[in-house]
Amino acid sequence: MTTTLVNPKQVIAARVAEEMKDGDVVNLGIGLPTMVPNYLPEGVNVILQSENGYVGLGPLEGDIDPDLVNAGGQPAGIIRGGAFFDSLFSFELIRGGHVDVTVLGGLEADAKGNLANWMVPGKMVPGMGGAMDLVTGARKVIVAMEHTAKNGASKILEQCRLPLTGKGVVDLIVTELAVFRVTENGLVLEGLQEGVDLETVKEKTEASFTVSPAIR
Repeated sequence: MTTTLVNPKQVIAARVAEEMKDGDVVNLGIGLPTMVPNYLPEGVNVILQSENGYVGLGPLEGDIDPDLVNAGGQPAGIIRGGAFFDSLFSFELIRGGHVDVTVLGGLEADAKGNLANWMVPGKMVPGMGGAMDLVTGARKVIVAMEHTAKNGASKILEQCRLPLTGKGVVDLIVTELAVFRVTENGLVLEGLQEGVDLETVKEKTEASFTVSPAIR
């Protein structure tokens, strides 16, 4: 496990890794989520599923094969016992509820568990990918994203403004500042990242939230 955290993405990935359980089948979105395996706690091994046709995909560090790539086109390895298959079977695994956890980036997430992460109107859209299937098929949906946009605006809103990827699908939101759980009564602040105070989170979060009495 890597212990030196030098930027917000590493902080987020390391905190998301704490949510994994040994043996989980996990699908990782493009970008930041692919860093999560680098921070898995000792004794926790997960099975990475990729919508381009793998189960048992290896991490992006170590023994990689340039002929094997994840859904984002990054060279990866594959663990002993891994398997290859076509996209149809891959999405049958996803839609059939066989993925325990999916970790995705986000443009916006809100207090109702809605996620917007696939397009910004007026900008080039490469395609929605598998996100819409993943957020409805996976048993647990974690949004891993920086707390604010480049212009400083909060990405955790009372209600998403961008086109939705999924409605009421998010279970957990992890940023470099805080960890929120989505409940039927709204957002609950469950954790503050190291060195972050509650006032900072309140200032940078548009959505209203309650604070867990067991906050970490």
